[in-house]
Amino acid sequence: MTSLIEIKVPDLGNVSDIDVIEVLIQPGDEIEVEQTVAVLETDKATMDLPSSAAGKVEQVHIKVGDKVNEGTLIAMLAPAAPGAAQEEAAAPAEPAPAAQPETAAPVAAPAVKIETETPKPAPAPAEVTLPASGGAKAHATPSVRLFARELGVDIGRIGNGSGRKGRILKEDVKNFVKQVMASSGGAQGGAGIPPIPAVDFSQFGEVEEQPLNKIKRLTGQNMSRVWLNLPMVTYHDEVDITDMEAFRKATNADKNTEVKLTGLVFIIKALTAAMKQFPSFNSSLSTDGEKLFFKKYFNIGIAVDTPNGLVVPVLRDVDKKSIIELSRELSEKSDLARKGKLLPADMQGGCMTISSLGGIGGTAFTPIVNAPEVAILGVTRAKMQPVWNGESFEPRLMLPLDLTYDHRVIDGAEGARFMEAIKSYLGDLRRLLL
Repeated sequence: MTSLIEIKVPDLGNVSDIDVIEVLIQPGDEIEVEQTVAVLETDKATMDLPSSAAGKVEQVHIKVGDKVNEGTLIAMLAPAAPGAAQEEAAAPAEPAPAAQPETAAPVAAPAVKIETETPKPAPAPAEVTLPASGGAKAHATPSVRLFARELGVDIGRIGNGSGRKGRILKEDVKNFVKQVMASSGGAQGGAGIPPIPAVDFSQFGEVEEQPLNKIKRLTGQNMSRVWLNLPMVTYHDEVDITDMEAFRKATNADKNTEVKLTGLVFIIKALTAAMKQFPSFNSSLSTDGEKLFFKKYFNIGIAVDTPNGLVVPVLRDVDKKSIIELSRELSEKSDLARKGKLLPADMQGGCMTISSLGGIGGTAFTPIVNAPEVAILGVTRAKMQPVWNGESFEPRLMLPLDLTYDHRVIDGAEGARFMEAIKSYLGDLRRLLL
């Protein structure tokens, strides 16, 4: 008797309880290697789950709404018989799910949050004052206790949970917070902020209601958390990139150039050089606000606009890669992001994020820090401007930059010096060789 092949969830990074939002196979289907069998969704991206083998589907072990982890059994296959691949090639294949229309900005200028690692949630502020437990013990796993701490909940106040033998579950923590917020007058987002009143828009005309997808919903929650927790300052400036742009165009005109360069890769290199010069920008603040973690690696997140929302793929060890290598990697990851094929591991471990609106327009904006990072660099569209050279005005290509930083870690003077360092590297690329 032929043994069946197990199709399991592969290693997706340190992510658990991933939602199944679509199952694309059923018993009796003939599938090929790398064919998408299901679509998963995390708080940062949707991703296709490919089959690791070919054969006939005998059993499907997941359904829409399930949560899966690494190693979860997806399906059992009967191995494809010899020659089956040729026969299947002749038969009409089951159509793949239609790709969503691409609305993203060009790779040369991915768009913001370019948060998206949509970031790990920062701890909630002291916000709604949750009653103290008085030392009561709680029956809960370490992960649930961590979840409660992130929300500012004294888990001892929850009492018996809904789990086995009264174990407290995440849902119990969520319900406790809802009850406290309701009893405190419906404060939303903490700090006693009153909620925005609900409005029946249908009284004014026809409306259509659509739920936010998970990525946008959780990104919004995350940004609200960051906005309430971090005292942020945004510093605006312009840099002369006339010479940099001339070099980029000349390089791209060379027939021997392997990959077309974008302005963004030079910004990545300049940002990394400035982070080496100012280590505070490559740090993270501990949750208790008492310690700084200085990172010895340089991973840059790039916010990419996708049909499902903004995601932040991370380019790793950018200080060790050439401009050509970074251009190739940026193009590949931006393409995967728009197709929803990034893995959670592709969006983790960022040190600082770049959010670019250059392909769309604008003169300035205020990007929100991608916590637990402490700063984010915004970029808008460059334009020719008359610049005084001491004797006359001459046309120069000026690029607006917007630097937002956590004022608990970085003061105004350091923020200004950091921006000047970035400008010096972009204004004269030879400085990157020093």
